[in-house]
Amino acid sequence: MFTFQEFSDFVQSLTPAIRETVNKYIGKVHVDYKADDSPVTLADKEIERYIVSQIENRFPDGVIVGEESGTHPASAAANGPLVEWIVDPIDGTKSFIHGVPLFATLIGVMVDGEPIYGAIYNPLLDDLIAGDNNIALRNGVPTRMRPCDSLKQATLLTTDILDIDKHRNIHDFMALAGQCRILRTWGDAYGYCLLATGRADIMVDPIMSRWDLAALIPVIRGAGGIITDYYGGNPATGDSIVACGPVLHGQVVAALTK
Repeated sequence: MFTFQEFSDFVQSLTPAIRETVNKYIGKVHVDYKADDSPVTLADKEIERYIVSQIENRFPDGVIVGEESGTHPASAAANGPLVEWIVDPIDGTKSFIHGVPLFATLIGVMVDGEPIYGAIYNPLLDDLIAGDNNIALRNGVPTRMRPCDSLKQATLLTTDILDIDKHRNIHDFMALAGQCRILRTWGDAYGYCLLATGRADIMVDPIMSRWDLAALIPVIRGAGGIITDYYGGNPATGDSIVACGPVLHGQVVAALTK
């Protein structure tokens, strides 16, 4: 099994090509829509193809799961645990389409279903955060969530309030928001970057896919946070996220699930 250092060095090596592709397409990209009505662009597909090819070359024992291209079986026989690379080439495609820099590339590694390494890369800001559940590094420097002991001092983030109304209880969410100092939709992967670097306190996403989740979990845990599904359960097997510091987490889950 490869180390966290090997993982973070590998992801760092991918960033120039990801950034070049984003700069090529942003602001002038054709948009298609998938079966679930979510948008996809040439940039999503091109970045994913590149990342998949590099993983296959460097780590041939791993199974790769891409949001746009599905599952790629391991190209080399592997004995031992199941290693899966989970890739979301552009998390926040709606922001990307509009030229808003609140999107990122997500790359996660799961071993036998448990997330062990994760990386969030914002190409427009050239900002890379990687974590292994014990530590989080922002461009190679340790980063932590900021302490926040009270909801009334907290900055609460979510990606899309309409999604909360669609998938969870909007009244409970708005009641929680009323207890917090600030509510903003600085969402998608960028919201988790803000948490991990001490610039926000709570992130709530009512609906998530596997490729959204895998990279975020080791980063938030590595930065000292608690990350679960909407009900306080295992985020790796859930379909939603509540992430914040350990003092507030129980209060947030209780407020959301009254």
